[in-house]
Amino acid sequence: MSFLNNKWMRAAVPALLIHCSIGTVYCWSTFKEAIAAQIGMSTFAVGWAFSLAIFFLGMSAAFAGRMVERDIHKSSLISCLCFTAGMLGTGLFIQFTTGVVALVGVFACYGCIMGIGLGIGYLTPVKTLMLWFTEQKGLATGISIMGFGLAKAIATPIMEKIQHSLGISAMFYILGAVYFVMMLLGHFLLKKPEGWTEPEDSKGGFRVLSMFKNKTFVGIWLMFFINIHCGLALITYEKQILGVTFAGMAVLTAMVSIIPSVTAAFNALGRIGYSTLSDKMKDRNTVYKIIFISCIVITAIALLPFAISKGSTSIVFGAVVIVLLCVVNLGYGGGFSTLPALLSSRFGMDKISKIHGLSLSAWAIAGITGNNMSELILKATDRTYDYILIATLALYAVALLICLTLVKPKRQPNML
Repeated sequence: MSFLNNKWMRAAVPALLIHCSIGTVYCWSTFKEAIAAQIGMSTFAVGWAFSLAIFFLGMSAAFAGRMVERDIHKSSLISCLCFTAGMLGTGLFIQFTTGVVALVGVFACYGCIMGIGLGIGYLTPVKTLMLWFTEQKGLATGISIMGFGLAKAIATPIMEKIQHSLGISAMFYILGAVYFVMMLLGHFLLKKPEGWTEPEDSKGGFRVLSMFKNKTFVGIWLMFFINIHCGLALITYEKQILGVTFAGMAVLTAMVSIIPSVTAAFNALGRIGYSTLSDKMKDRNTVYKIIFISCIVITAIALLPFAISKGSTSIVFGAVVIVLLCVVNLGYGGGFSTLPALLSSRFGMDKISKIHGLSLSAWAIAGITGNNMSELILKATDRTYDYILIATLALYAVALLICLTLVKPKRQPNML
């Protein structure tokens, strides 16, 4: 059927179906307290399920690159089965067990099994998109990865309604079934362009160790890691930061509940906006310079006149904090979507799935370090949020330095 054989139906639509499903991992804050209450464990203990999911996401992507290069249909099916099995298993453990047994079950299902589905599913459509959109690689990956970011905004109200009407376990069963259908449809639609054949996969063609000896790759890995680490350090504490900021402003307190939806929109906008912008630039790395400079400037502005922990009642300061969270979300999303095109500009398309997957190991580690850095800072400073901003400001400055010195335009082929 000719109407199916085009870049939208064979790349963009299936990528959105897959990424809009797996992106719901970022809805974790919507139901983590309900899970903790249901199984009788603390929210801190349950919270490690999310960290594990991000860790297994990054590590499965890092090791699945070879499989994705060889067979996108195998990888998309594995992603579908693991992700939905993880959701259904989480629901079962929540419904039928409690305490430590339930906690271990949630770790295994939501953290490990679903995390593997997340990583393989995240990686699978990316190269196919860039093969179909040869002149607009940034736009292509932006469309897909925007779906990952939009998933939270779309799914959150649906999850809340199901939870309140039918319970937390039913939510996992219903959405697990819905996402199975969506991802399976994406699996059947996804297809590389006619005539494209993967180059022969020689054993000596790609070595993980050699990539980490390549200063360009190391530079990209480090600035990608720092962007995610800093993003998670602030994004995972959005509600608390906003609560402290607006504590003395009774008139504006109601706004706190809607601001996370606004920042989620900026996260999605960054994914499509920055990657599309990179298509117009001579060097795609310029996008990362913009991201880091903008985050440095707004974080410094937020630190100058007031301290968040002092509960300033200035409306201007409140606006600065909102802008800070929007800019951080914008750069957080843009860093993800621009990455594949940046890697292809430095290393070519030949083994892009393997290289992209390996770079996502930075996400795995940042998923552990980002929010935990904030937690440690808060414990050490008696819940003082200013020091989180100071730490992220310093790290953004380091990322900018790496961006300027290590990730230079390609002058000759990089030897892998």
